[in-house]
Amino acid sequence: MEAISILLADDHTLVRAGIRALVEKFPSVKVVAEAKDGREAVRLAKEHKPDLILMDVAMPGLNGLEATARITKEVPNSRVIILSMYANEEYVREAIRAGASGYLVKRGAAAELEHAIKTVAQGESYFSPLVTAKGTKNRAGQLSPGRASIDRLTPRQREILQLIAERHSTKDIASILNISIKTVETHRAQLMDRLGIHDVPGLVRFAIRAGLVSLDE
Repeated sequence: MEAISILLADDHTLVRAGIRALVEKFPSVKVVAEAKDGREAVRLAKEHKPDLILMDVAMPGLNGLEATARITKEVPNSRVIILSMYANEEYVREAIRAGASGYLVKRGAAAELEHAIKTVAQGESYFSPLVTAKGTKNRAGQLSPGRASIDRLTPRQREILQLIAERHSTKDIASILNISIKTVETHRAQLMDRLGIHDVPGLVRFAIRAGLVSLDE
């Protein structure tokens, strides 16, 4: 049996090391690359085309949900399992909308991770009982006002919103995204108009409620 190739995406080095040590004990599984943020995860997914990506949600620059949406569109043969600290129903619904094939809570057992990897590698989906027990899949169409509003933003506007919420300056954002300062300012003005929020503290609070950044960022 050919080994299942896996890309790990998590912004904590020790967490990645722990997951790698665990995963590599599973039979017929190999880790081919590691990413420290969502943008790197997208790049490495395109480069390595792994069978599976184990993706954290709360990562700087580009969060795991946005990265998942890009990967499932641009590398359709790579399947994504979200590994998160949170059994948050909105995160799970957004993971489904982004195209993730699985969602596990990090405090789950190692045996569950192994089962999820095998299940998703076979073309099926796996969602941890820790989240499905809350009836997430039955209410997948219901979104909070925060998520409903953010769906009106373009992917680029959501990306810039996350970077603003992470306290990057306009100049920094332009450099990170390789676009002009004027383009960043235009996107920021447009997303403020669409959200009806016209100050940075308000954008930060909205981004936290919408799950683009976490409180510990």
